[in-house]
Amino acid sequence: MSVATTKDEKKFEPVSVPSSMLAAVYRGVNDVRVETVDVPEIGAGELLVKIDTCGICGTDLKKIATGSHSAPRIFGHEMSGTVAKTGPGVENFAVGDRVMVFHHIPCGECYYCRFKVYAQCPVYKKVGATAGFEAAGGGFAEYIRVMDWIVRKGVVKIPENVSFEQASFIEPVNTCLKGIQSLRLQAGETVLVMGQGPIGIILAVLARRACARVISSDLYSQRLTIAKGFGVTENIDAASENVVERMKQMTEGRGADAVVVAVGGNALIRPAMDAVRPGGRVMLFAQTVRSEAAIDPAAICVDEKTLMGSYSASVDIQNETVDFVFNGGVDLSKLVSHRFALKDAVPAIQVAANPQPDSMKIVIRPVQQ
Repeated sequence: MSVATTKDEKKFEPVSVPSSMLAAVYRGVNDVRVETVDVPEIGAGELLVKIDTCGICGTDLKKIATGSHSAPRIFGHEMSGTVAKTGPGVENFAVGDRVMVFHHIPCGECYYCRFKVYAQCPVYKKVGATAGFEAAGGGFAEYIRVMDWIVRKGVVKIPENVSFEQASFIEPVNTCLKGIQSLRLQAGETVLVMGQGPIGIILAVLARRACARVISSDLYSQRLTIAKGFGVTENIDAASENVVERMKQMTEGRGADAVVVAVGGNALIRPAMDAVRPGGRVMLFAQTVRSEAAIDPAAICVDEKTLMGSYSASVDIQNETVDFVFNGGVDLSKLVSHRFALKDAVPAIQVAANPQPDSMKIVIRPVQQ
């Protein structure tokens, strides 16, 4: 695999930081505007990072579309870039370091952290990176302020042979690995991954890494073709086949041992429960908008099927995730289908929010301006 730095990733030469910058500012439901804002100030123990690459995540899109968060904010959290300034007391990072930044890190001491349910930790819920306004990641901007508790445990140095785009996948890969590990797969089990967008493909790759037999499904045959390029060779074309029936045909009538629903919305929850064998597990991975859904309670009680969920990243697997992205032999940058300059952030978000058969990960790269 080649994850080397690309031609546009020129050696960073420290220069004076400007007082203002471009940012894609969320102003309300489906209202994002590219504006000039102040470059954030940093304090003791903090970093100022110049963004190179920021992926657009489905959770960003849901926040923009539903108005679940107050405005104004600057979203974006799948980010990598270069340290432009260090605050007093920072010892492990220097100007010019190439880094990836997590926006959530737990306290490690509260009730939830003791039980390793890190995404429910009050400190974890506090976003530790911002480009201004209320902290929301800030990756859709030229610079971000990284707060001290993130600097201590949530900033990863990028080797020179690894591209910024590859490194920007560390956070989403962490969330996927957390979900796959929660399934406690045994070698030889069959896993159905419903949805083969970039997250679905990463989930499928990690399930194969856990020695499972992986079958993918999607409405778009183009996405199944892309998945084959990552070794996911067994698939079900949901546009022309009944996924539940086909899944049972492929497993001697039983159904999958585990199903991962990597598509937002609730329409696939019932088919996922039908596609899993008695005693199997169904994981909801993309159902992040609160609502109600119909399920068959007897499938859980009588058929002993487990319905579970996984959300966000885990600090416990941070090193494993970093090693996979840097050294795992999978060129994740091949999942990037569209690259936009920051000045074109609004059309970038529109493309991401209205996926086409051949659109996968959409990234914003401010340095391309």
